[in-house]
Amino acid sequence: MRKLAKSRAEELFTASQKKDKQALKEKEKARQKEAERVARLRALRLAKEAADKEAAANPKSGSDAGKGSSPRLPQAHRHNS
Repeated sequence: MRKLAKSRAEELFTASQKKDKQALKEKEKARQKEAERVARLRALRLAKEAADKEAAANPKSGSDAGKGSSPRLPQAHRHNS
């Protein structure tokens, strides 16, 4: 009888340890996923800051280059009506 109780206790202990290991794996996986998300967001933020800094240094570069007055056609290409 005592042997049966000891065996049952060992089974419960082993099951408990297995459950704990699984919980630790899940926790580590969630931590890794969060770290990857933070790294991705940091890279995006740094890229945006670099682009903003470059745009401030060169106001006529980038997407603002095409804005403003339209280019004029040379005299030979103009249509006189």
